[in-house]
Amino acid sequence: MLADLVAGAVADASERRALRPLAQLEAEALARPAALDAVAALAPADRVKIIAEVKRASPSRGALADIADPAGLAVSYQTGGASAISVLTEQRRFLGSLADLEAVRAAVDIPVLRKDFIANPYQVFEARAAGADLVLLIVAALEQSALLELHTLIRQLGMTALVETHSAEEVERALDAGASVVGVNARDLSTFELDRELFGALAGSIPSGVIRIAESAVREPADVARYRAAGADAVLVGEALVTGGEPVAALESFLNTVSA
Repeated sequence: MLADLVAGAVADASERRALRPLAQLEAEALARPAALDAVAALAPADRVKIIAEVKRASPSRGALADIADPAGLAVSYQTGGASAISVLTEQRRFLGSLADLEAVRAAVDIPVLRKDFIANPYQVFEARAAGADLVLLIVAALEQSALLELHTLIRQLGMTALVETHSAEEVERALDAGASVVGVNARDLSTFELDRELFGALAGSIPSGVIRIAESAVREPADVARYRAAGADAVLVGEALVTGGEPVAALESFLNTVSA
């Protein structure tokens, strides 16, 4: 599944590149205002932080929500206390787009994450040109040389990489690449099965000074509390916010679940 998702994202980027050459994209990316400081926004605090996600669908669940106004949803998230907004831009299985990212960026003043299957520099320049402050890099999808190259480019463009891991080996690879923000995704992207204990098992291998992000397997406030107790600085929440009908109330319940 992961290989298929990456191949599809790369193919779609290649189609966009035929219409928007790299040189043009680079110029647009460099002309953007400076990226927001995502590390500061997600830094450890006296309560857990939430990265709230704009997510229409997923390969495991299919259609989740008909989000006609991603910018409006993002504003609601910011009003509800989110520290950053994640925007799915993958179009085949998640029904997202770069237009969603651009709309969200124009509507909020907190960091915005491009969540996609990033595998080449063109996609990184796309992220910056669309206004992203954070870019997802999935260790399992990249050879170490590519991970290092993309992580370096993201930093050169003033953005922050959220480097996603699923094992102790991948955490080590993320740290070797210089990651300052490391995510642990409870969902195995090859099988889409969940391991709710994975973050707790890996958090201790992420050193202090590196922001720890827990991803997936959040359905209720108790899940956020469990992640916080295991050492999460922030929790990325998607489905639970877009499927419940009251995203702000749900977000506030997650934020208020623990205070330490």
